[in-house]
Amino acid sequence: MTLTIERPATAAPPIPKTSAKDVLKLAKETATKIVDLRFVDLPGTWQHFSIPVEELSEGLFSDGIGFDGSSIRGFQNIHESDMLLMPDASSAFIDPSLEVKTLDIICDVIDPITRKPYSRDPRYVGKKAEQYLSSTGIADTSFWGPEIEFYIFNSLRFDQAQNFGYYYIDSEEGIWNSGSNGTPNLAHRPRYKEGYFPVPPADKLQDLRSKMVRSLIDSGIAVEVHHHEVGTAGQTEIDMRFSTLVEMADKVLKYKYVTKTVAQKNGYVVTFMPKPLFGDNGSGMHTHQSLWKNGSNLFYDKGGDMLLSDMARYYIGGLLKHAPAILAFAAPTTNSYRRLVPGYEAPINLVYSIRNRSACIRIPTYFDKPEARRLEFRAPDPSCNPYLSFSACLMAGLDGVMNKIEPPAPMNVDLYDLEDEEKAKIKQTPGSLEEVLAALDADRDFLMRGGVFTEDLIEAWLSLKRQSAKEVALRPHPYEFYLYSDV
Repeated sequence: MTLTIERPATAAPPIPKTSAKDVLKLAKETATKIVDLRFVDLPGTWQHFSIPVEELSEGLFSDGIGFDGSSIRGFQNIHESDMLLMPDASSAFIDPSLEVKTLDIICDVIDPITRKPYSRDPRYVGKKAEQYLSSTGIADTSFWGPEIEFYIFNSLRFDQAQNFGYYYIDSEEGIWNSGSNGTPNLAHRPRYKEGYFPVPPADKLQDLRSKMVRSLIDSGIAVEVHHHEVGTAGQTEIDMRFSTLVEMADKVLKYKYVTKTVAQKNGYVVTFMPKPLFGDNGSGMHTHQSLWKNGSNLFYDKGGDMLLSDMARYYIGGLLKHAPAILAFAAPTTNSYRRLVPGYEAPINLVYSIRNRSACIRIPTYFDKPEARRLEFRAPDPSCNPYLSFSACLMAGLDGVMNKIEPPAPMNVDLYDLEDEEKAKIKQTPGSLEEVLAALDADRDFLMRGGVFTEDLIEAWLSLKRQSAKEVALRPHPYEFYLYSDV
């Protein structure tokens, strides 16, 4: 659910170039002991290894450092495993979570033979998407503002074998514990769908979220707001200040890292699964986006419907046309489609609306300032790889702008109250991971313009995700025993 604090958006000011010398100086000034080198695998998880600070040199930033690419999901085969990491000096930050003073640096992946960026490095895809945007002349900047929702539990157990399978979630805040008596029961828990916004003691996680916020700020992320979300049992949202594509994708991975480590230090576990709880709200990653040129918001038109420009409308048309293929990157797990079902404010309807949260695209209307006009694509979830999700959205939107794709008329009504005949006319998002992967397989040309996405990356993605869907399909579901064990 959206909580918005509006601040004037402006074209990004020039960022002072950070050099290798600057990083070495930072390491010395902060008495750093360890340098942690981080990069992202194809599914979207940070990977890392560490070197003593004595091994940090200017040469590291020009020569790189080797690693085994065959051990990383979606990367190389065993016979071509050698890869290089190239540290990005501008990404360096002091780790806010580790006991030993550590300097973290995000790296790009390089082929050691050609010395060129690796085609399956998701961060490289994001960089190419930004370069492609500029090359079109349509805009010079895209802004991204993901609203990341997640759950904070006290315990998350699961196991699967030949003869059993289960998961078990527990939370001191879960309403299901209202009758437990293992310890004195102090009550005050959010009822199902009533977690938005009771104060403590019903909101038992205020201090923990505040610790997360301060840790995020310490790591260089500007945070606008934090709050309890709709779900019982600790559903949470912490909103970052918007930024450009690659910079924001970097921040999403940093955000996941920080929230997980702060939770673990305090005896909790964080999950970004889109739908961990049956019968309560899932966790989305509503993605706000806009195009800018020469410091002006190209999505704003004072005389346009909803204050939207023609460009914004065409961009929406591109997103809606390509939504099934986009979701292969933006909602890329089988669990994503436990969330994208009718009800629960699920954004399954392929329409746009000025306020309706069941529409796939919503136009926020808190303020009518030119700098505030943007669209909110509500179907993505936090299981995605942000570099690939943002890039796919941008490429679809640009396809809409270049081909003047008209979206369906806006639906500014409660879509759940429509008559069945009217509902039947509205297209909906696909209902499974297999369907969106098939959509990506059939609709990939828009992604490959300018070499942003490559054939080998898309094929590797399809293979990886189809295998995960197959693994889930092979295993009996616990509820199947309730339905069918007596047949």
